[in-house]
Amino acid sequence: MFTGREIMAKPFASAADTDIKTDTLETLGEGVYALTAEGDPNVGAVEGEDFVVAIESRATPAASREWLKILREQTDKPVRYLVLTHYHAVRVLGASAFDAVDILMSEASRDLVAERGEQDWKSEFGRMPRLAKNAEEVPGLTWPTITFKDSYDIDLGGDRGRLELRFVGRGHTGGDVAVWHDKTRTLFAGDLVESKAALYTGDAYHFDWAGKTLDNVKAYRADNLVGGRGAVSRGVAETDAAVEQTRKFLNGMIENVGRVHKAGGTLRAAFEATRDALAPEFGAWPIFEHCLPFDVQRLWDEFDGIEHPRIWTAERDREVWAKLQD
Repeated sequence: MFTGREIMAKPFASAADTDIKTDTLETLGEGVYALTAEGDPNVGAVEGEDFVVAIESRATPAASREWLKILREQTDKPVRYLVLTHYHAVRVLGASAFDAVDILMSEASRDLVAERGEQDWKSEFGRMPRLAKNAEEVPGLTWPTITFKDSYDIDLGGDRGRLELRFVGRGHTGGDVAVWHDKTRTLFAGDLVESKAALYTGDAYHFDWAGKTLDNVKAYRADNLVGGRGAVSRGVAETDAAVEQTRKFLNGMIENVGRVHKAGGTLRAAFEATRDALAPEFGAWPIFEHCLPFDVQRLWDEFDGIEHPRIWTAERDREVWAKLQD
């Protein structure tokens, strides 16, 4: 029976986002690059003396080749390392395009690939179909060749400095790493920080992230900060602002979901209270409506004492969406 609900229901996640985004290459120092794309996931690269370190892949080999074509206008050095800040499918499944000698992840991220990589692949491509360009080319899950628990350094050779890969605490996932280039004071923060883009926190540790983890990110006092989405922040005042903007989003969620949870309310009530509270400041930012149901569900689980994030499947995505957004 037709009830009119079909007209009122919001399109699932980012399924209706079909607009092509414009890539913008930013040079942050000699041989240090970031590619932003109007709220789509950012990627980066740093030149060594005779090789390149790529930071993040895109969702598919075809999408990664588009980034490499832009990078090749700056350098023809081979990609020696591909650094993946965390395990999410749209960040890692295009890795094969780089022909990197080594792929680096934290040990925790590698474990998450093993635990939930297949489910995450189906979940993320269902939520963001536009990013899954030529998805049939993905050869399988992306596995690292080098893992580390807390830290790993890459000497770039000559006078190009080094890259410091550091696990800075649980946040966006349980295995996020930040990538620091000492010479240009540039921090690639992955999805631990966003610049005027909504946070996805469906696999997060909200309390750690909003506290000590962001404190550790801010302690770099970066001159350039490349977050997971949005514009590059330049100058310490801007990079601090990006960190605090991220913290404000998290604390707004914690305050509103926590209040409803403590009062014995429902998940739906927590979602509506959080959306009402955050929308005036954050609602126009990319993927706000997409992310918020999954964010609130995960935070509600944390308040319920579920420490380790539950696995998102394509089926569970739809169930939560129907419960909260429709």
